[in-house]
Amino acid sequence: MIFRHLSLAVLASSTLLLAACSKEEAAAPAVSTVAPAQAYDAVAASAKGFTVGALMGANPVYVLFDPQCPHCSQLWKASQPLNTKVKFIWVPVAIIGPKSLPQGAALMQSSDPVQAMSAHEASLLAGQGGMSASANVPADVEAAIKSNTQLLDSLGADSVPFIVAKNARNGQVVTKAGAMATPALAELLGVSAP
Repeated sequence: MIFRHLSLAVLASSTLLLAACSKEEAAAPAVSTVAPAQAYDAVAASAKGFTVGALMGANPVYVLFDPQCPHCSQLWKASQPLNTKVKFIWVPVAIIGPKSLPQGAALMQSSDPVQAMSAHEASLLAGQGGMSASANVPADVEAAIKSNTQLLDSLGADSVPFIVAKNARNGQVVTKAGAMATPALAELLGVSAP
């Protein structure tokens, strides 16, 4: 489901009703310029993010997320039990508001992005807005986040979180917009639930 023109306050208070956060501005629906079967290779080739979980995982799972998205926070929580089985690459985009890019940059530049992301997501879910981040973002980091955002658009996605992965059981490329519980995430990725 696509929800547009909702304020972040409404999104934050409606986390049980919604599964994903959509772009802030009104725009035409995103149109994919990347074929679904090629989505994984396109993301693997150009996404910039930070790695969490099983570092030696053969087929990373890419999660395009906006730091201001409460559904991305829910997916972060749901993914934690799978970190021993799955290599996640969390790829920040900036589609929700002015805090998205600085917070994404702070996460990417953190010496411990896992700890920073955990603290940020806990703050966001508690209604505290997430981490404080400087508006002065290095040009290369800003360019990476803008490129990630363009990548999200090229995939035809207009909401986050957006998962791009290969199912571990059958090797098929899977994409999914929205948060989900750990068992559903494990099923999508083709791994056993904890």
